[in-house]
Amino acid sequence: MRSRILRLTNLSRPAQETIALIIHYAILFIGVIVLLQLWGIDFSSLAVFVGVLGVGIGLGIQGIAKECVSGLVLIFERPIQVGDFVNVGELMGTVENIGIRSTEILTLDQVSIIIPNSRFLEAEVVNWTHNNPVSRLKLPVGVAYGSDPIKVRSALIEAASQHPEILDQPAPNVFFTGFGENALKFELLVWIEDPPKQFQIKSELYFLIEEILRHYHVDSPFPKLDLHVRSGNFPVDVSHQLIESLTQLSQELTKWMARQSYGNSHNGTSHNGTSHNGTSHRNVQINNTSDNN
Repeated sequence: MRSRILRLTNLSRPAQETIALIIHYAILFIGVIVLLQLWGIDFSSLAVFVGVLGVGIGLGIQGIAKECVSGLVLIFERPIQVGDFVNVGELMGTVENIGIRSTEILTLDQVSIIIPNSRFLEAEVVNWTHNNPVSRLKLPVGVAYGSDPIKVRSALIEAASQHPEILDQPAPNVFFTGFGENALKFELLVWIEDPPKQFQIKSELYFLIEEILRHYHVDSPFPKLDLHVRSGNFPVDVSHQLIESLTQLSQELTKWMARQSYGNSHNGTSHNGTSHNGTSHRNVQINNTSDNN
């Protein structure tokens, strides 16, 4: 019916979806009533049973009832419609279908996400195409210190004017937002009428901005670090226990070095005496040999 009959009415896609959904559930409800009548079921005799059953079901399916009521609010109040580009929390995409219990959103990655209807009423929802699809984009740009701000502004306006998706009215504008740690900070404001393409448009604009800034010999910023070295003494707080430990360690090291020095001197003296005695003994043997001869 939606593809054949409602299409002939020249209604918008959101209106067609709403009418088709209402007719669908109305036919379903009437069909159930007719079937129960054909089966000969008397509703008056089942009134008490249905009442008790309804209370039990209501307690057990509060969540589902909450989502269904939220769905009816979305259908009749129409804060969002089929075809709108919305941002719900971290999700961003196009509304493809609004049901009684949930809503289907097609993200920019072409992934269908099913969201409970209550999230649209309980949380903040950004509807980029509500009533008017024209929206503004902000592009922060930084340039190196020493650049001419007037030249930078002209370059950014030129980049915006060269992009076919940027609207002439409202006209693009540039704000000098301040002095950063390593750069002069600017912000380019442009208007578009196709919000789902905003990320692609931003990327293309940054390509144009980089090319035009290079043409104007405007340098890009880069981190700078100034290191100042000063000579002289500086106070250092040292605990009393650390001073005592260092003093004791110095004394022990001095004693150890003295013992090592004394031991090396004593060993050298003993070695020289042994060599002298050996030489005298050999001289005596040589003299005795000569006398015998």
